[in-house]
Amino acid sequence: MLNAMKNENIIILGIESSCDETGVAIVNDKHEILSNQLYTQIDQHAVYGGVVPEIAARAHVEKIDILVKEALKEANLTLNDIDGIAATAGPGLIGGLFVGTSFAKTLSLATDKPFIPVNHLEGHALMSRLTHKTEFPFLLLLVSGGHSQILLVRDVADYELIGTTIDDAVGEAFDKTAKLLGLPYPGGAYIEKFSKEGNPKRFQLPRPLIHEDNCNFSYSGLKSAVRKIVMDLGDNITEQDKYDICASFQKTVVDIIVNKIQRALDKVFAPSINAVVLSGGVARNTPIREAVEKLAEKNGVECHIPDPALCTDNGVMIAWAGLENYKLEREGNLDFKPKPRWPLTELV
Repeated sequence: MLNAMKNENIIILGIESSCDETGVAIVNDKHEILSNQLYTQIDQHAVYGGVVPEIAARAHVEKIDILVKEALKEANLTLNDIDGIAATAGPGLIGGLFVGTSFAKTLSLATDKPFIPVNHLEGHALMSRLTHKTEFPFLLLLVSGGHSQILLVRDVADYELIGTTIDDAVGEAFDKTAKLLGLPYPGGAYIEKFSKEGNPKRFQLPRPLIHEDNCNFSYSGLKSAVRKIVMDLGDNITEQDKYDICASFQKTVVDIIVNKIQRALDKVFAPSINAVVLSGGVARNTPIREAVEKLAEKNGVECHIPDPALCTDNGVMIAWAGLENYKLEREGNLDFKPKPRWPLTELV
């Protein structure tokens, strides 16, 4: 039987440092975000066109202590008020993971509070349970720079993989397409912006795997098709050409996602789930959000999508996932080692 003390007035501090965002947040079991501190390193990495692991790790070291202090101050709490310390322990860049978990372990040891290692993907997966109180089971589309997955979420740490990418993740496809067009990093927001001015029917781009009876994604062929168009246009490429390429690319991505979610809904039988959930950094994309909402409505299922600011990497999702694991007494120990690769289906 669960400890009664773990069923009320729980407050968890969460640390996120898996890539280029340093996030620290505090949440409670009343679904309240007591503080949310975030430091983004976009400007430091933009000049390189992508994340540089060494720079990212160094920035985490410089900011993590400051953000923890600011989070406690914002929540008007002390470490004595915290019930557990959660930190992203994988997957991600190993340098950043070591920074976050080492700091969390130090706080745990100093305060005699539990250390809770959190899977970064589970942070995204459970975010709607904080924002929308989503009930299990639900269908999850997790889309980010490194992941494109459809999962059936039965419970905390209980995931069935329905579909995944066989090559590039959708976020990576956005960034690489933007780079081909000479757009700034990160490219997703710029493609969405440019697509508003373009003709989505001008370029007929491939939709890999769309006719196959599975829920898997493939984006490398789409990216290659865009590269060929850009090369064919060469120095004659105009701003309108870029708008049209972005619009065609955006529509193609949406078509692929809608097709695969529908197949997943058919596979798991829509009435047996409580919601379709969209999460991950790419979930900030407005056309994708609107398309998933429309598809869920068509299938008679609720659609739960966190606020765009909570779709990208942040400490809130780690704190909440930590709280969910804490309530089930799924705590770690100080010997836990960060995992650069850690599939959701391998949580134990």
